[in-house]
Amino acid sequence: MTRITRIRIAAAVLFLGIALGAFGAHAFEERLAETGRQDVWETATFYHLIHGLALFVIAIAAVRPLGYIWLLAGIFLFSGSLYALALSDISKLGMITPLGGVAFLVGWARWIFSRHTTTLTS
Repeated sequence: MTRITRIRIAAAVLFLGIALGAFGAHAFEERLAETGRQDVWETATFYHLIHGLALFVIAIAAVRPLGYIWLLAGIFLFSGSLYALALSDISKLGMITPLGGVAFLVGWARWIFSRHTTTLTS
């Protein structure tokens, strides 16, 4: 994957995170009140945006995009399952969420345990 592709994906992820946050506050407000899962939606949006920012930083500043795919997978699995849970109130969707959490951890661990000293541009 090229650097510009990573930047575009990160920008799209952030765009989607902001849009979903706005939808949760406005368009889905009534549905989230019905399911009682507003806090779940907020958690999904928070993790979506934080890890979207991490993707953007990695795409712009990293010589080697360590953990990029893992963080992206974490957003889809963790936040995606929470968005679906909040709207549908199907509690079994919560079983997918920990897989996303593990993907986040693997993505961050790629940075923690990297043997390369030149992973960021100076």
